[in-house]
Amino acid sequence: MPRHASYIPHGVIPAVLLPFNDDLSIDEASFRSHLRDVAATEGISAITLNAHSTEVASCSFDEQRRVLAVAQDEIGTKLPIVNGIWADGSLEAARIAKMAADGGASALLVFPPAPFTLQQSPEMALAHFKRIADASDLPIIVFQYPLATGQGYPRDTLLKMCAEVPSIRAIKDWSGIVPQHEMHIRTLQSLPRPVNVLTTHSAWLFPSLVLGCNGLLSGSGSVIADLQAQLYRAVQRNDLAAAKALNDRIHPTARVFYAEPFADMHNRMKEALVLLGRLPRAVVRPPLVKLGNAEIERIRAALVEAGLLDGKAKRAAA
Repeated sequence: MPRHASYIPHGVIPAVLLPFNDDLSIDEASFRSHLRDVAATEGISAITLNAHSTEVASCSFDEQRRVLAVAQDEIGTKLPIVNGIWADGSLEAARIAKMAADGGASALLVFPPAPFTLQQSPEMALAHFKRIADASDLPIIVFQYPLATGQGYPRDTLLKMCAEVPSIRAIKDWSGIVPQHEMHIRTLQSLPRPVNVLTTHSAWLFPSLVLGCNGLLSGSGSVIADLQAQLYRAVQRNDLAAAKALNDRIHPTARVFYAEPFADMHNRMKEALVLLGRLPRAVVRPPLVKLGNAEIERIRAALVEAGLLDGKAKRAAA
């Protein structure tokens, strides 16, 4: 199976969506089209799947394996694929890690196990990540949740994890607090074996990147990967005027995608792709529910404001 050797997670990594049919089965044809569309974006470095954006919590192990297989078939020779690990127990997390390695993934994105507040036990956090690392030789991206959730890793725990689990090569930073985010950037990227900080603060992407992140990993890249890649390049070359102009285009989409309730963010992105003619329908699996017409109209208006949709365009039939 294709795998991109010596891949270190960095740069612009869109997290793709997973289309469903009306009967809630996976719409493979639309998924393949979506993968090709996102993968064709200039300036991206990888693609993430089996994560929040693909509604992984509603997908079985076999479905996750199929999602990876379809992605490998469509884009695996072109781009590294980051496979998410969403599991409440370490044994299942290790099983998914092995599946991902066998399936040709190039890196793992490890979500915190929901029932356990690992921030209160560095030993539990280390045991969890060591078991995953033992099951696979793939580089690991640690998903850093806000500390207030009880599922983020405090500084000392994070540093211990990075020191004792050599395959940890990046974090997906959702700390939500600017000083903590900056500490991650300054500390982790300066380690003897640097650990890249990939921001997922898509609601304030411009200032986050200016702080010095070595990349971004975002579900909104399923819709605006091109704008994100252009913004990242502008910040990298220190062209803040261009970056500000790009941020002005991104802002309307961030405003609607990340509105309350937060859980609907990827639901909204699916509706955006329908409006843009890139998906045939915006079906989500329960407990997510279909958005109402008023919210879909707000998404349409945001796409118009961002210059992504003609103001006269009408929403295609769902």
